[in-house]
Amino acid sequence: MRVMLLTTTTGYQAKRFAAAAERVGVDLVFGSDRCHVLNDPWRDGALPLQFEHPEEAAARIIEYAKSREIHGVVATGDSTPPTAARVCRALRLPFHSPDAADVCRDKSRSRERLQSAGLPVPAFIQIPITGNEAPASGESPVGFPCVLKPLAFSASRGVIRANTPDEFRQAFQRIRAILRSPEICGANEAESEFIQIESYVEGTEIAVEGVLERGELQILAIFDKPDPLEGPCFEETIYVTPSRLQTEIQGRVAETVVRATKALGLYHGPLHAEIRINARGVWPLEVAARPIGGLCAQALRFERHGQSAKASLEELILRLALGEAVRDFRREELASGVMMIPIGEGGVFEETEGADEARAVAGIDDIAITASPGQRFVPLPEGSSYLGFIFARGDSPEFVERALRTAHSKLRFRMAAALPVI
Repeated sequence: MRVMLLTTTTGYQAKRFAAAAERVGVDLVFGSDRCHVLNDPWRDGALPLQFEHPEEAAARIIEYAKSREIHGVVATGDSTPPTAARVCRALRLPFHSPDAADVCRDKSRSRERLQSAGLPVPAFIQIPITGNEAPASGESPVGFPCVLKPLAFSASRGVIRANTPDEFRQAFQRIRAILRSPEICGANEAESEFIQIESYVEGTEIAVEGVLERGELQILAIFDKPDPLEGPCFEETIYVTPSRLQTEIQGRVAETVVRATKALGLYHGPLHAEIRINARGVWPLEVAARPIGGLCAQALRFERHGQSAKASLEELILRLALGEAVRDFRREELASGVMMIPIGEGGVFEETEGADEARAVAGIDDIAITASPGQRFVPLPEGSSYLGFIFARGDSPEFVERALRTAHSKLRFRMAAALPVI
């Protein structure tokens, strides 16, 4: 059996999927957004693709499948599901429809679908980054406080809260500068021309990890985010599961995610949802047709009835892509969590100190420093990377959270001053 993994060159997940494929016993082939001119520079036999053009990328994969049959497709990251959906439609493999995959990638259309289904969504509007009076006047089209989001990015990159006209003008100019940077210009041109303005939704933020099996949702984990995400930037740090929310609220979260997946038309594959909860309801901020990003999936382990070996999230997703049932997998009983190590100060990474002390903290399962010497790091909202990931397990969410914070306090990152980008 052969599965194609669609992944970006900046993704962390490829190695974990490769290890999971070996355990499951499938042949994993890669499709990646690398330069088609170079002859396999990463030596992994990946098919070079351009995910910003899903029809063309899908046609290339379909042609490839004529000589090497593909039995399943897995999409990681926000840019790959539209390509995966078109491939699966052509090859008659289970996945989400192209329309559903496209809608999940579109911040405005997804809001419209959720709103039409009667779900609470913030007021929103898209405005161009040039030729618009709003940035000059500082008046937010949706009132204050509001959140400004570039369409071209995922996670929290470029997302800024504004409480006043001055903050609105500054945030707009800052995001426009990011979109006009050499790194961004030329890619996702249509998305890079607009910023979405939304009313700020207060409340507790959580993340939901799940899978859809031919339309039926199975929630795998609800992650608490114990650090406040109130702005001006929204850098995510700690995820801990199981959630400490009341059982009744968790039930409302599950009901909301089910309604959201139906509204968006999602059918088969992993999903990752971001939710806010307040006195006015349960608000789906995002429902993405992909698994959790980075190395965060390492925080999850699953047990199958009658088997002692633990399974990874990647293993479940591969089995799902092949059409296997995964309903009998359940998250292990231990509490677990991950900290995405934030960038306190920008610069050129030199080395990590205190890693051995951090790994010795009770409950720490692993520390993965993904930063490479010489790599330039920029804090949010301009930046898009983390220094690494800390993983912990224990008898309770409280224990796991303490372990993550204690381990992080022992880490020190040496940064050299970075030369200005010209």
